[in-house]
Amino acid sequence: MSKLDITIAGEINLDLILYGLPEHMPTERELLASGFAITLGSSSAILAHNLAALGSRVGFVTKVGDDSFGALAVERLRERGVDLTGIAHGAKSGVTLILPHGLERHILTYPGTISELRFEDLDLDYLASAPHFHMSSLFLQRELLPRVPELFRRMKSAGLTTSLDTNDDPEDGWDSVLEILPHVDILLPNEREAMKMSRADDLETALSRLAQMVETIVVKMGASGAVAIRDGRRFSAPAVPVTVIDPIGAGDSFDAGFLHQFLRGADLTTCLAYGNLCGAFSATDCGGTEAFRDTARMQEFLR
Repeated sequence: MSKLDITIAGEINLDLILYGLPEHMPTERELLASGFAITLGSSSAILAHNLAALGSRVGFVTKVGDDSFGALAVERLRERGVDLTGIAHGAKSGVTLILPHGLERHILTYPGTISELRFEDLDLDYLASAPHFHMSSLFLQRELLPRVPELFRRMKSAGLTTSLDTNDDPEDGWDSVLEILPHVDILLPNEREAMKMSRADDLETALSRLAQMVETIVVKMGASGAVAIRDGRRFSAPAVPVTVIDPIGAGDSFDAGFLHQFLRGADLTTCLAYGNLCGAFSATDCGGTEAFRDTARMQEFLR
């Protein structure tokens, strides 16, 4: 039996979050924030951290900078028991500066090692040692992207189930995802991403088109919950109401909850409901992982 439940290939960085800044920020002025947080960022690392916090055995392959930001990011994962056997090292870590303004936010990213993970950095035997493989932030994987179809094809050939959360395409192209989807079992976009990649003007059309491309399409809809289609059957689960402190990483936390249940053989409705629960819990604290660092509070909330 594998010692891992899931392997993930993707990016890692810290999020620097400044709260309370004005939406329109003049230049040459010193603007004061009302709050500040340094949290583990990046969709892939947030997913790895929160899956491990839930109790899944997670192996994470990434490239991290040899600097203090990289060391702190890796420490956060090790605190949760994420296996980092396949980690690679680069010169300078990426970092994301997030400026929330109500329900909207400015997101400013220096890529650094975020975009430097290469196919040659991957230990394919290690990635194939778990029953399931996942990838997030597809379009940020600039060095890896040309060979991602091959990566998914190899994981499927090795007998793994696979999942993908593309996240946004900064160039708004979306074409490269189509070659990957035939090798994806579970696709996990939000509403906007689903419509973009399917070239649809509404969610229902997007669901219909994507359901013909992947075995299971799961769409996250925030306060409207989540919906999925598998084998022509539709499933849904309502959102969990909470007082939102910070929505950053809620979608990645949904993925963690969904996949945690999927890896245990749960039915699709249970996976959706648990995904919504974990997404809601994430939003009760800063960033995408801070809520999951408090094990006692997490367990109480999930009960």
